[in-house]
Amino acid sequence: MIYRFSLTTLAIAILGANLLAQSPTPASPAPIQAVRPLPVTSSPPAAPVPSPATKPTTRQLVDSLGTADLQAVIALLKSNFTNPDAITDTELNRATIEGLIARLPHGVMLLPNKESVPLEAPSAFYSEVLEGHIGYLRLGSLNGPNLQAMDRSLGTFAAKNVDALIVDLRSSQGTIDFGLAAEFAKRFCPKGKPLFTLRKPAARQDRVFSSDRDPAFQGLIMVLADGDTSGAAEALASALRFYDKALVIGQPTAGRAVEYSDFPLPSGKILRVAVAEAVSPEGRSLFPEGIRPDLPVEMPTADKREIFQSSDQKGMGPFVYEAGRPHLNEAALLDGTNPEVEEWGSAQQRRGRGSEKQPAHDPVLQRALDVVTSLEVYQKR
Repeated sequence: MIYRFSLTTLAIAILGANLLAQSPTPASPAPIQAVRPLPVTSSPPAAPVPSPATKPTTRQLVDSLGTADLQAVIALLKSNFTNPDAITDTELNRATIEGLIARLPHGVMLLPNKESVPLEAPSAFYSEVLEGHIGYLRLGSLNGPNLQAMDRSLGTFAAKNVDALIVDLRSSQGTIDFGLAAEFAKRFCPKGKPLFTLRKPAARQDRVFSSDRDPAFQGLIMVLADGDTSGAAEALASALRFYDKALVIGQPTAGRAVEYSDFPLPSGKILRVAVAEAVSPEGRSLFPEGIRPDLPVEMPTADKREIFQSSDQKGMGPFVYEAGRPHLNEAALLDGTNPEVEEWGSAQQRRGRGSEKQPAHDPVLQRALDVVTSLEVYQKR
């Protein structure tokens, strides 16, 4: 989905707000004369007066203006506004660019210079086996070394009779190589199927990424995602959801599944523009809305990063399982409550442990494990 707006639309949104802020307060209406009440009759009561409609926002009003309105507003501002210097062509162009950047989040960025563009450090790959048969893969950055590490882990999982996978994409931010994302997806998706499409409307060309190999794993898959799941990792998540019926657990992804181009400006500044967008196998654009989780689970970003940093030495188990703490049961999974867990927490407080600092806990991974366990119980019935 590529946004298209008139350049004057954004200028009106910003300049109109300034103009309204400087407008004088309208005079109060004349007081209404008291009217002598009429005698009470036995007529039926009047129908209730409906509440007034919600006041439209400035953006909604601007979006409702047609071409003639837009031209009229600019002409009226230029000829009537008290500060003529605020309505010059230069100011109109600046307001347009500022408004476009605000209206197209992650789609248009203005950078001071090429050297100021921050380079994100690549995130490492991590894997382990949980509960004896559930493979956990934290892919990290979708790069060549991590792809090789994942292949090695999938090989060991086959020997360990792993029959379910949890693919963690919560540390896959900043990944922009869609070709490598396709290589990751090929390990899980069926051969001969399109994985996702990179659509470039300005060039009127689409680049379709398809699988040319048999998957290395076929079984139950859960995907963990949040706001750090961005770029090509979102395209990978969409392919796993479509072909492997993977449940996405966590929070919405970043909505940055795009390919950028940097254009130098005469001053040396850089205009970064999203020139192509990723489209899921079912034809839905992943920009700018991203992917909404099937099972929303909140988790503080600081806790997640602390856990990921410590997992190399401790593994993920200590951040999921607590000694003596009951697991989420099947009924609780459906209604979002668990009396056993609540009673356990109350007992801890009665013992005087409520004030102790609790260790970091990963509720997103815990929910994924609970879902896998529940599905296994259901399938065995």
